[in-house]
Amino acid sequence: MVAESKRLLNIEGVSKSFSGVTVFSDFDFDIYEGEVHCLCGENGAGKSTFIKILSGAHLPDGGKVVINGEEVDDKYNPSIAMKLGVQTIYQEHTLMQNLTVMENLFVGKEIVKRGVVDREEMYKQSLDVLHEIGVDTIDPSSPVRELGTAQQKFVQIAKAFVGKAKIMIMDEPTASFGIHEIEQLLNIVGFLKSQGIGVLYISHHLEEVFRIADRVTVIRDGEKIRTYKKDEINQSSIIKDMVGRDTSMMYKRDTVDIGEVVMEVNHVSGPGVEDVSFNLRKGEIVGFAGLVGAGRTELAELLFARKKLTSGEILINGKKTNFKTPKDAIKAGMCMITEDRQLSGLFLNQSISLNTILVHSSKNDTKIMDPKKEDSVSSEYIDKLKTKCTGPDQKVRFLSGGNQQKVILSKWFYAEGDIFIFDEPTRGVDIGAKEEIYQLMVELCNQGKAIIMISSDMPEVIAMSDRVIIMNKGKKSAEIDKDKINSETILSYALGGTV
Repeated sequence: MVAESKRLLNIEGVSKSFSGVTVFSDFDFDIYEGEVHCLCGENGAGKSTFIKILSGAHLPDGGKVVINGEEVDDKYNPSIAMKLGVQTIYQEHTLMQNLTVMENLFVGKEIVKRGVVDREEMYKQSLDVLHEIGVDTIDPSSPVRELGTAQQKFVQIAKAFVGKAKIMIMDEPTASFGIHEIEQLLNIVGFLKSQGIGVLYISHHLEEVFRIADRVTVIRDGEKIRTYKKDEINQSSIIKDMVGRDTSMMYKRDTVDIGEVVMEVNHVSGPGVEDVSFNLRKGEIVGFAGLVGAGRTELAELLFARKKLTSGEILINGKKTNFKTPKDAIKAGMCMITEDRQLSGLFLNQSISLNTILVHSSKNDTKIMDPKKEDSVSSEYIDKLKTKCTGPDQKVRFLSGGNQQKVILSKWFYAEGDIFIFDEPTRGVDIGAKEEIYQLMVELCNQGKAIIMISSDMPEVIAMSDRVIIMNKGKKSAEIDKDKINSETILSYALGGTV
């Protein structure tokens, strides 16, 4: 940010409450042209509410919001926000999956000549935009559904760029990204900055924040704690401000006695996976590392019968399985915490209570629901996982990302399985909540449960794993014991090399 830069956004004294609960209080914030202003805070701190206020989804109860010199009023909505140049890149995908990249970029902004949509010109401009932001490997004619997570995120950014964004909000943009995709995203942020776009960047990955931030604002419990200038940014201070206490970036887990083998995977192949073998023991956490698209999630889907094996076998407690559906896997004691909580993990328009008991009820073929028991069970897990909510009746879609993750954990813990697959367990989760989830995972191991943990977070893999299996191009590249686990070894095998 330079001293003479134009201020694109100015927020003064903004507040917001829901059902009498104050979630945002007397908040000040601003962004200048060509500035990256990072917002850091725990889940439930108010970040999601702030994004919704800026994007027009929520109106503030009080305070002033000025965008490009224009103060917004009670008619402010998402359409007006976009006209003022506010574009939001949400954590979850918002693209139209059955349309092509080009069609997504120009939806509502089609180029028309003589009354006919000029697809040739739109294709050319799509190529130009993708090249300009540095992702020219994406074909504009590709259906979005065929793209990976990182590529879809890049298309969302390109779409915002086509929409003439002046202020771009990025909510956890690198969640589930591999190392190369993170680097590419940060380069794109640098390009946006060079174009005079103001970027509001929200991330729990502080190493990213330190690399790109011109300023960092810390929010806690809906209140602004402090804004740091670039030369003041300090990791320990920011973390302390976020959680209200000193904490370590690297979780140190307790050791657990590892028992007998509970799962054997022999030469398994299927969509995106080729000839993978490994075993899993009671009390053990086996981490799965690799770049995005390496086949880790695809392997989990095969194990859980979300996709069909083409060859190989899976044994649980020495008995060969023949799962036809995920329900079969659940009845055999398996649980799967999916990577995409909103698409496949939760019923967003239903209550915390209903989401918590559904898997248990399905597993036990429960015919009649007991509302009192449902509320009692969900309240127990709300307390145990410290879920921030108004109560068991609250709809899941009103929770922050981290608290939605806790509801997913609740439903699987209540299902009382023996083998847990955690696919990106702390994706989009703040430092304090990460530690709580890690402790719950160790508690499961103490109970004799076994865990498969898929993670793109290198410190998480190193801290939590008893063994690490590295995937590359759908195959098992290496298996590393705990005393040999380090970032250099993991990265080398993930890239297809050797140590």
